Amino acid sequence: MAIGWMTILQSVPWSDVIRNAPKVADGAKKLWRKVGGKGGEGEAMAPSADADQTPAAQLAALRAQVDALHGQMLASSEVIQALAEQNAQLIVRIETHRRRLLWLAAGNAVALVLALAAWLR
Repeated sequence: MAIGWMTILQSVPWSDVIRNAPKVADGAKKLWRKVGGKGGEGEAMAPSADADQTPAAQLAALRAQVDALHGQMLASSEVIQALAEQNAQLIVRIETHRRRLLWLAAGNAVALVLALAAWLR
């Protein structure tokens, strides 16, 4: 089982992963700062139930919340896009290795048949 994991780990394009890691980390940090990093912001983002607010003030507060959520959504999409690109690269590499493995298996089968034929003579 350990040999299988070693093969998988060797087939990962580590240079691409390392090259893209700072972009993914920066995106994750931005997302964390906007979504989870600020403890008190969740209370500020909650809709206010003050009856004293005018409809215009309530509308302005809701617009601010929508703008904040839109920013969070954009940050999330950047991180997801970076991860999707890395995933696509990994899939291409895995497919390439799968094809190579099939060719090696076919070559081994031919070599086995030839060895058996030579041995039986």
